[in-house]
Amino acid sequence: MQAPHLVNPQVQALLSRERTLLADIQAFLETQGAPPEVVEHARTAARSLDETFLLVVVGEFNAGKSSFVNALLGAQVLPEGVTPTTDRIYVLVHGEKAGQMEATRDPFVSRLTYPLPSLEGVALVDTPGTNAIIRQHQTLTEGFLPRADLVLFLTSSDRPFTESERQFLSLAARWGRSVIMVVNKADLLETQEQKAQVREFVETGARGVLGLTPPVLLISARAEQRGGDPGFHGLREVLKMRLSQTERTRLKLQSPLGTAAELLSGEITRADAARQTLSEDLNILRDLEAQREHHRVTMLGELDGQLNRVARLLSEFEVRADRFIDDKLRFGNIRGLLNSRQMEGEFRTQAVADLPDAIDRQFGSMIDRFVEANLNFWEDVQAFLIRRQPSNEVARTRFAYDRGALLESIAGSAHDHLENVTENELARQLARDAEDAMKGAVGGLAGGLGIGAGLGALIGASALDFTGGILAGLTLGSLGLFVLPNKRLQAHRQLRSKVENLRAALETIVRREYEREQERADARLRDAISPYTRFTEQEQMRLEGAKTRAAELGGELEALRQEVRGLN
Repeated sequence: MQAPHLVNPQVQALLSRERTLLADIQAFLETQGAPPEVVEHARTAARSLDETFLLVVVGEFNAGKSSFVNALLGAQVLPEGVTPTTDRIYVLVHGEKAGQMEATRDPFVSRLTYPLPSLEGVALVDTPGTNAIIRQHQTLTEGFLPRADLVLFLTSSDRPFTESERQFLSLAARWGRSVIMVVNKADLLETQEQKAQVREFVETGARGVLGLTPPVLLISARAEQRGGDPGFHGLREVLKMRLSQTERTRLKLQSPLGTAAELLSGEITRADAARQTLSEDLNILRDLEAQREHHRVTMLGELDGQLNRVARLLSEFEVRADRFIDDKLRFGNIRGLLNSRQMEGEFRTQAVADLPDAIDRQFGSMIDRFVEANLNFWEDVQAFLIRRQPSNEVARTRFAYDRGALLESIAGSAHDHLENVTENELARQLARDAEDAMKGAVGGLAGGLGIGAGLGALIGASALDFTGGILAGLTLGSLGLFVLPNKRLQAHRQLRSKVENLRAALETIVRREYEREQERADARLRDAISPYTRFTEQEQMRLEGAKTRAAELGGELEALRQEVRGLN
């Protein structure tokens, strides 16, 4: 039938509401980025309201479906065999000429006409057998099931209701299809007791899957073809009732609603999975932020150790410089006081000593820690990405595509950083920054040295400069003998002041470099992660809105299904 035959104001109103609801559900699925096949199922469900009523025969390949259809029609319409002969879906419709083939849009669907007065207005569909070695057959049948309005589920008395049949029936239940259970080859059952046992077994199994007890008919297609089978009379009576105008209209309206309910349920499940994925992603991002903060606190703790080692080096220098002043600024060294160049050389050897190299090593250690922490951080980012790759279950939704693209972008940032920003480059960058800061701190004390001179050279030059200032003018020609002790005390005071200034300058440099590197790490993290953070926040809002909308559509759907069930 092109539309339900029972056309009255009640049916017209239900049809109008159902078309609107199916269109709303399809639009909702498209808006949520559901997989293409899901949207196509929704589109097909809406179209099915205007298509012929589909009575679909399903079952395992050896259940005798083709023989059953031929027996039901009373003619040899379909090929029969012990092997999976039906490799396509046959749609039989009433027509004056037997066996006339009509074109279809689907290459795996053959539409045949046959005089079927008793089934006028109904399309009888024979599907390939399930559980066959040819997987395409199973796929064809499962794909056609959502289009069925009424399912004749065929099983065999010699292997009634197998596990694979139970699984396939559960698929019919998911789509909300009305089912009639048909047990073929009943002639193999010799006693009424055996028949009762098989009937009870099938009823119990079907009830466990469907949640209700469907009609169970025992028939023998072979006996019907050979002269008649009482079971077919009972089956035809059940079909007559199910295919009455009122019942056919009810089933025709119910089938798309069952499809819509399954599609809506699937979208809710995908949304819940996406919501769970986002929650886990945000937790990991927070963990990553916590790791960065933990690293910052740890590095600040190490900073005190770095500064203590720098202070110890300067204290050792100060002790040597004090000793030098006490040794040189005395009456017994009058000859040495006459030669300022010699005194400066001795100061370099005895007081400054290995201070430049020691400072260089200390700053090198600091830079190594910066570099190690930086690379470890981006390795953590990569580990995060490996854990959060889209799963196969949601890999074909728009949510998964968008999320995957952003994760790939972050992965690209991490990969580029680890590949292109080498340890040597980071070390050079940090050394240049520290050197520039050192030159700014000591100013003219280290004037004349280029930026590439090295931290130790800058500090050594600074030590020489300010000590040279202390020693300048301390020559015999400008120094009264009674003033020398006072000058020595003044030199000690100036030394302490200069060393303290240098210590403060170095601490400023170290803290500045720690803070600057922390700012760089924070900026890299923000640049890489912020698009994904925004995505998760936006998706959470979208999913909350979708949850509300799905609940509204689900309520409308259930109310309409109740009204269709009560159709009379």
